[in-house]
Amino acid sequence: MSNGGSPYRRHRKDVESGGGSSGGGYDEYESACDAFDIVRTKSAPVDRLRRWRQAALVLNASRRFRYTLDLKKEEEKKEIIAKIRTHTQVVRAADLFIAAGEKPDGTPIAKTETLKAVSSPIPTGDYDVSPEQLATMTRDHDFATFQNFGGVKGLAEKLKTNPDKGINEDESNILDRKRVFGSNTYPRKKGRSFWRFLLDACRDTTLIILMVAAAASLALGIKTEGIKEGWYDGGSIALAVIIVIVVTAVSDYKQSLQFQNLNEEKQNIQLEVVRGGRRVEISIFDIVVGDVIPLKIGDQVPADGVLISGHSLAVDESSMTGESKIVNKDHKSPFLMSGCKVADGYGTMLATSVGINTEWGLLMASISEDNGEETPLQVRLNGVATFIGIVGLVVAVSVLVVLIARYFTGHTKDADGKVQFIAGKTSVGDAIDGVIKIFTVAVTIVVVAVPEGLPLAVTLTLAYSMRKMMADKALVRRLSACETMGSATTICSDKTGTLTLNLMTVVEAYVCGKKIDPPNNTSVLPSGIVSLLIESVAQNTTGSVFLPDGGKDVEVSGSPTEKAILQWGLNLGMIFEAVRSESSIIHAFPFNSEKKRGGVAVKRSDSEVHVHWKGAAEIVLAACTRYMDSNEQLVPLDEAKVEYFKKAIEDMASGSLRCVAIAYRPMKRGMVPTDEDDLANWELPEGDLVLLAIVGLKDPCRPGVREAVQLCVKAGVKVRMVTGDNLQTAKAIALECGILGSNADATEPNLIEGKSFRALSDAQRLDVAERISVMGRSSPNDKLLLVQALRKRGHVVAVTGDGTNDAPALHEADIGLAMGIQGTEVAKESSDIIILDDNFASVVKVVRWGRSVYANIQKFIQFQLTVNVAALIINVVAAVSSGDVPLNAVQLLWVNLIMDTLGALALATEPPTDHLMDRLPVGRREPLITNIMWRNLLIQAFYQVSVLLVLNFRGREILHSQHDPNEHAIKEKNTLIFNAFVFAQIFNEFNARKPDEMNVFKGVTKNRLFMGIVAFTVVLQVVIVMFLGKFTSTVRLSWQLWLVSIVIGFISWPLAIVGKLIPVPERPLADYFVNIFASCSKPRNRGSSSENGDNS
Repeated sequence: MSNGGSPYRRHRKDVESGGGSSGGGYDEYESACDAFDIVRTKSAPVDRLRRWRQAALVLNASRRFRYTLDLKKEEEKKEIIAKIRTHTQVVRAADLFIAAGEKPDGTPIAKTETLKAVSSPIPTGDYDVSPEQLATMTRDHDFATFQNFGGVKGLAEKLKTNPDKGINEDESNILDRKRVFGSNTYPRKKGRSFWRFLLDACRDTTLIILMVAAAASLALGIKTEGIKEGWYDGGSIALAVIIVIVVTAVSDYKQSLQFQNLNEEKQNIQLEVVRGGRRVEISIFDIVVGDVIPLKIGDQVPADGVLISGHSLAVDESSMTGESKIVNKDHKSPFLMSGCKVADGYGTMLATSVGINTEWGLLMASISEDNGEETPLQVRLNGVATFIGIVGLVVAVSVLVVLIARYFTGHTKDADGKVQFIAGKTSVGDAIDGVIKIFTVAVTIVVVAVPEGLPLAVTLTLAYSMRKMMADKALVRRLSACETMGSATTICSDKTGTLTLNLMTVVEAYVCGKKIDPPNNTSVLPSGIVSLLIESVAQNTTGSVFLPDGGKDVEVSGSPTEKAILQWGLNLGMIFEAVRSESSIIHAFPFNSEKKRGGVAVKRSDSEVHVHWKGAAEIVLAACTRYMDSNEQLVPLDEAKVEYFKKAIEDMASGSLRCVAIAYRPMKRGMVPTDEDDLANWELPEGDLVLLAIVGLKDPCRPGVREAVQLCVKAGVKVRMVTGDNLQTAKAIALECGILGSNADATEPNLIEGKSFRALSDAQRLDVAERISVMGRSSPNDKLLLVQALRKRGHVVAVTGDGTNDAPALHEADIGLAMGIQGTEVAKESSDIIILDDNFASVVKVVRWGRSVYANIQKFIQFQLTVNVAALIINVVAAVSSGDVPLNAVQLLWVNLIMDTLGALALATEPPTDHLMDRLPVGRREPLITNIMWRNLLIQAFYQVSVLLVLNFRGREILHSQHDPNEHAIKEKNTLIFNAFVFAQIFNEFNARKPDEMNVFKGVTKNRLFMGIVAFTVVLQVVIVMFLGKFTSTVRLSWQLWLVSIVIGFISWPLAIVGKLIPVPERPLADYFVNIFASCSKPRNRGSSSENGDNS
């Protein structure tokens, strides 16, 4: 096969293939003049979305646009959010106004005193405070009421919880709290009922016209032939329409249930709470009033509550107020609102209101209905459906005109050869009945010709894919991302946790200026150093250690890096709770991905203050001026010792270890602010540090990641590693994973540091970005710059991210992939797909599913267009030549059901195959109908039309039925045509499975749905022909004619194999028509130009 045949071949002008200009592919919205040419629906302008809806030819708008963005509801949603935000802002303004007022004695006026007298606590259940009081306090930020309750301690007592250990884990206690204070859920709008889908299916314009025609035919038939015989014509059409409506409604209803389940999964956030002194992971819906919840940067505040303790805690309240203002939270401003995001710092909160008792709950209850979203493929298919529909409409009108002209001019004869209409002799009732039959055929041609199910097939395949992707550990948040992933040309992946296992352990340690082997060997370390290390590890952490009763194993929680260092601390003899109780944190600088370090200031029991830092080894080392030796003496770091440590870091990094340095600085009295406000704004000293230790953490590569990377390379998708880790560590892992082929590849710009890339000009970045394989010591902004440069180069970029600062890059990328385990809520909300197991192999599975979506749609298009072309040509030729059509209205409705609903179910739910990864990514502007598809389609359509037209015009001679009664002979011939046509589609359905492969049966038995639908279609066809002849105007066929029908269908299989040997040109067929049109319009354009010149 000379043209290697993929129906998904890249279009040489397509931006994703790199054939466009350097700027191509970046501006998705401004360049396109075609209403249906929207390559990126992510953040698409509303006017562009409105424009394609108006341009589409639609028979049933409520069904066609069901899964697209409801622009009207979107406006209503914005209005509701604006109202709730206005209320929140009014509360804030009142809060500030009241806070400005003072009583004569100088104490603040309580807000409740200005509005109403403070109500005495109303006991609810066993609690000394009511849900209404708590909701009012947090919603109104009523600090005076909070103080009246006794602050955090008093509130905790009233709620029977402990600020340190949380509530009791007892199930009855949790159920009691849910009964009294409510659950952390909000009322959801019920999904559409089946009857609503049935009503939507009835709104199809052509089906309504057919029902009216059926009613008229029924009335006339009963009037002229009596009720016993006269109801068949009209009744059979009505019954066929009802079956089409019911099957359509059932299919749509099942699809909507799948989307409903997936939407619930999206909202089910997993988070940690403290219960019984231990950290446990629960669903956001299981949080109850009284829960103690740890918060860190990137988390979503899961309920309304008050701050117990925090360090540099800052919250982004824009989701509630609409203002992108970061609000600092401390004991003076302790109120936290559900739905807001932690922008900086860390802390713990006490949940005081949940669910509908929070502003966020009210907001979500108002807008909880999913508003849909169109995908680029859906928009393009609406364009295809519109074009085919217009052609079908023209054909149907032509058939109508020809048939009516033939009828009234006396050229239409009945089965006995009598003229059906004779002016002045034929009764008005018979004439109207004849016209209704003609009109019904024309309308049915429109039903078949307008592929209403084509755009909906995208939704069907996406719903199927999304459900199956959940099993492959991928949760799709945006429908469009699922199909866009099939076009991805590059994946920018994190290292830690995605390419590696994220199971870290300390395997090397340098303490007292020398290597300690094993790293937890305390016998060679002085007690003073061990004490300082333990203090640093226990206090400068966002993790925790829980010691269960009964001598069970210690439970360590936190990020993998924190857990590894805490475990090392435990191995050194750390007793976590005891160490933390001996000193207290007075100020903190949370870990920052820009500075790559975090620190705390600790006040010890002897009032001494130590500042502890922990972070990237070479960065912390650069801030150190001394180290502590084995005699506990502070020794200046001379050049030789600095080189020794740098070499140690480099050696560990080359061995793929993550290097972390721990340092501290003792503060002299007078250097630490004593005033509370000054302390809050104090910047921890970052220089003149004492190096305590450098540790190497081993994080092994994930099993199978090398094979996944190789699969991407074979599929034409370049994998790039973007990590905040040391460049040498990144290089070692990249070599292990296969991102770098060999040490020879590990040179600039293949291997580059973030700061080097950042320093380049825009033009240089565009050039260098193409060649980058590994970027080390990158900041989130470097990742964003890389994504922007790659997209300007015409790439379709997928990016993985887990941190809050990854959000801009995830949003900017064509497909943002957040990590489900280590990812923050901010990262997840900015993403399009969540990788539930944080595994790179799952990312590659998403690519396969993305390609599968596109491939399945193309299979369905090929199948549907073959049916369209064949059915239209057969009926048009027969109508024009003989005034009669071999396929009547009921038969065409059955063919439409096979083609639209059942065909979509069979072909749009094909699972992905490895063959999909043997070809290059699909360009987003590549023609939907490729040359290979045109070849397959035209061969099959030509064969079907030829055979069936021969049967139509020479059928009686072939069947030797010239001497049989006319009516029976014609019915037998038309039944054979109908039967052969249906079997041709059944056999061709197998051909459509593999447009570019010889073996169309590969894997067919694994697709039970496909086999079930084919079997169902065959059984129903037998029932229709053998038992429902009165309804479908068919007669029973002999076994010989059944065999003929099957053979006619079977021939399409060898024909498809022969057809696939025919080479097709590289250039898309559409280009030829565009060029012909352009050459035809040139002379006219020149003429009009000269006219304009004369006029001017």
